[in-house]
Parts: sequence; structure tokens; C-alpha cells
Amino acid sequence: MKAVPFEPLDAADYREIVRQALAEDVGAGDVTTQAVIDCDQQARAMLLAKSRCVIAGLDVASEAFRQLDPAVTVSTCRRDGELCESGTTVAEFCGRAAALLAAERTALNFLQRLSGIATLTRRFVDAADGRIIVLDTRKTTPLLRVLEKYAVRAGGGVNHRSGLAAAVLIKDNHVRLGGGIARAVARMRAARPEMPTEVEAQTLAEVDEALQVGADIILLDNLSTPDITEAVRRCRGRATTEISGGVTLQRLPELATTGADYVSVGALTHSAAAVDLSLEIEPA
Repeated sequence: MKAVPFEPLDAADYREIVRQALAEDVGAGDVTTQAVIDCDQQARAMLLAKSRCVIAGLDVASEAFRQLDPAVTVSTCRRDGELCESGTTVAEFCGRAAALLAAERTALNFLQRLSGIATLTRRFVDAADGRIIVLDTRKTTPLLRVLEKYAVRAGGGVNHRSGLAAAVLIKDNHVRLGGGIARAVARMRAARPEMPTEVEAQTLAEVDEALQVGADIILLDNLSTPDITEAVRRCRGRATTEISGGVTLQRLPELATTGADYVSVGALTHSAAAVDLSLEIEPA
């Protein structure tokens, strides 16, 4: 696993996702806005942080407004990856009032979700205190993986594999169905010798077996802290180690003392709470 530089998303990664989200919400039209707001009325929308958070998804939110009003202007006061205190003005959008109103919920849904992931990731990274690398997992919202993994990077985390084709991970089900660790690793090496082989181990005996067949990375799944420490000792100089299962913010400082290289945290994407953001719109 390598850190991916934290750079803006390519618009191709989210343009169609935003289009579909707007189609879901706006449908045949915003009947309330169409009745209440003049079609040529201009407005200004201020994006405000209502709680302390790490922002992520500003380009995605901006795309929602641009798709309904290509002439909208966007002024950002903060950038993705920045920590914002409650009350911070994050960005300003100026354009047709009807477009701002119609795109508001879609833009906020993306921002609140992605900022929630970035904020939770930052908390885990801070708890790790530089002693262990925090990874995400594939436990992402279907079709939103590229956005959610971007949010993890915005929070300072590192992406694990982006999909099944990206890296090898022989898990317990592979071992059971494939005839054991040794046979599974042998078949994997024969099929894709150029790819590092990672093997899940749920006991110290399985750690030893994975080491005997030359696994490059060993995933220590749901082991106790003493067993993790012992597994790391056995793996030192022979294999990279990754902790998984039962990882909480409270436990992370303890896990960081074991000497393991990585800790993967599914909660970054499957359990992050949306942050509190609001859009205040007024006549321009």
C-alpha cells in the first residue's frame, strides 16, 4: 500500500455521479422553486461549517451547481483537507437563485458525507500519531468508492486496494475453499507472480504458515494485542504486517505500539457520520 498524493479529483470521476444524483432529486423539476422564484433572479449562497470538521468534496458540490447553472461562480475560502472550526465560511456560490435552490440538497449530501469521512479519518490518523499507517477498506457505498476513498486521503489516510483487481488478498474464505494457506499462496504465485501476496491470519499458527510459504504481507485479523505484538516480532524482516478487526479510536494508540506497519479501518467509510454543514442563500 502506497500513499496517493492528495490532489483534486478528476472531474470525470464525479460528473456522471452528480448528474444521476440531481436527476434523482430534481426529477421533472423543482415545483416549489418554479412557483416561488423568478427564473432570472440572482442569489448568493454561503456554505457554512456548523461543527468542527475536515472539508472534502468541494469540487463535487460545485459540479452540482454548475450542472444546473453553467454560469455560477464559485469562491472557496477553504480547501479540501483543511480543518474548519464551527462558524467557518467554507465557500460562496453566486448564480441563478432557482439553480442554487434546486442543487442545494444534492451538493450538501455529497459534502456532508465526504467531509464526515475526512473528519473521522483525521481523528484516526491523529490517534495513530505517526506510529502506524491508517488504511481504508472496500467497505464503501456502492458506486461512490472513488469519492469516499478520496475523502479518506483528504483526512490524511492511505487507500488500500481500490478493487479486487488492484491487489492480492487471500482471506479466510479463500483459504477454506482453496485448500489451505500453502496451496492458495502457491496458486496465487503461479497465476500472478508479479503481485505482492497478502494473506489473512487469524491465529499465530496461521501467521507461521503464511511466513513459511513466503507471504509478502500478513493481515492480522482480530488478534489480541499481545498476539499482534508477537506476530509482528515473528514477521520482522520477513513480511509486512497489517492489523484488521476490532479497531477503534480508543484502541488505536495501543495498537500503534505493537510495531505493525498498517491498520485497516472499515469504519472510516462504513460508519462515518455526516458533518453539519449548511447553505445560506440570499438575494444577490
